[in-house]
Amino acid sequence: MPSDASSPPSSTKIKKLTYADAGVDIEAGDKVVDLIQAMMKRTHGPRVIGEHGAFAGMFRLDYNEQLFKRNFREPVLVACTDGAGTKVKLAAQMGIYNTIGIDCVAMNVNDLIVQGAEPLIFLDYLGLSKVIPEQTAQMVEGVARGCELAGCALLGGETAEMPDVYAPGDFDIAGFAVGVVELERAIDPTRVEQGDIIIALASSGVHSNGYSLVRRIVREGNLQLDQIYPDLDPTRTLGQVLLEPTRIYAKPIVRLLRRYTVKKIVTGMAHITGSGLPGNIPRAFSPDLDADIDLGSWTVPSIFEFLQRHGNIDRAEMWNVFNMGVGYVLIVRPAFAESILRQLNRFGEEAWILGKIVKGTGAVRLE
Repeated sequence: MPSDASSPPSSTKIKKLTYADAGVDIEAGDKVVDLIQAMMKRTHGPRVIGEHGAFAGMFRLDYNEQLFKRNFREPVLVACTDGAGTKVKLAAQMGIYNTIGIDCVAMNVNDLIVQGAEPLIFLDYLGLSKVIPEQTAQMVEGVARGCELAGCALLGGETAEMPDVYAPGDFDIAGFAVGVVELERAIDPTRVEQGDIIIALASSGVHSNGYSLVRRIVREGNLQLDQIYPDLDPTRTLGQVLLEPTRIYAKPIVRLLRRYTVKKIVTGMAHITGSGLPGNIPRAFSPDLDADIDLGSWTVPSIFEFLQRHGNIDRAEMWNVFNMGVGYVLIVRPAFAESILRQLNRFGEEAWILGKIVKGTGAVRLE
């Protein structure tokens, strides 16, 4: 009878294979779990239930049931997911792993608070070519720090070693955030009216958008990540400037919103991410309005002029890709604008009046 072509000849000796032979080190993964336990616990409050290492994390909507009933009559869960984009390539290239987790948290919670929600929990996902315990722990250290800055609990996560998917040295990071908002207090774009004032909160730099273009500028402009450029920053290398973590606005925004439990003073908000001011501010109001932006109200940070010059980038392209120094925007009632501005400054934010809402067609006017 003919032999089965799918079966190896009887004389062939097949080596006993292990997971390690396939490129996955279980012991290294277990070591990471041991290293990150303390980091996670720093973010836990009394609403976190159970011990680290369970198959899933548990979080009470409030540890005091009566308090929860008083604060929320119609609680709405708000969820979002995001990553740090190709900024991870720069982190890997620079060998700096302890801040990219902050970026990941920021990109999630800054979106979540736009809805008026308070961040509650965060979970992270790390995909790597190889688990190097100390290096991986640094990534999670950034996530934990981001959660502390956002006031939410790092409830769990996943670290996946996939050498067939990621090239040596490569990794990716993503996250998932959940928050809560009272239905009546959820931000609604239809509340924004003509005459409302736009308040800006300063960004900490490029944040986590546009890094495919940033890396192209670095490459084609023959820029060196480990070099100090005095016209940019006399104390930090270009790589350090570009890896400045995304600013997290959760605590000041949540604190501000809690001061207005009856009046709806804040009518709209926007997280300035990819597409910049022109692409994100219109998401905060109805299409019969425009945002009139005063370009003379702030000085664009030097990193953007540096990138524009070395990459020969058109002005319009810069404004449509980068935040240009504005990381977050609030739209507020005119009578309360100065008061809110003072409060945000007291909370440690660099805030200023960016412009106003006018009749229009759903656009941003940069004037």
